[in-house]
Amino acid sequence: MAAKNSTSTPEETRLDEHLDAPSTTAPGDGPADTTDPDERATSATPDKGAAAQAGHGTVNAVLPLPKRKATARAGKDRTETYTALRPDGTEVTVERNIETGESSVKGG
Repeated sequence: MAAKNSTSTPEETRLDEHLDAPSTTAPGDGPADTTDPDERATSATPDKGAAAQAGHGTVNAVLPLPKRKATARAGKDRTETYTALRPDGTEVTVERNIETGESSVKGG
């Protein structure tokens, strides 16, 4: 759950569960952002009237969805390997895991 309605700025952004006030986010994050990789958002109808009466110019319009249960992947990870040049011109081999997006540099 996101930070509570307060004047303090949170270090992490979580989705709020209220629809009558602005979202509470960390600096640089937007209203539907979250720093929790397992948190998902869905659009919702905000209570604009309550927000306006409270003096808010904006209102939260996303709610968190239940977290998904992780499913184990079957099979071997797919990878790709290619050569690239470092800024100094040295040739290296880059290996990227297509399933996870992780990359590693070998050689050079």
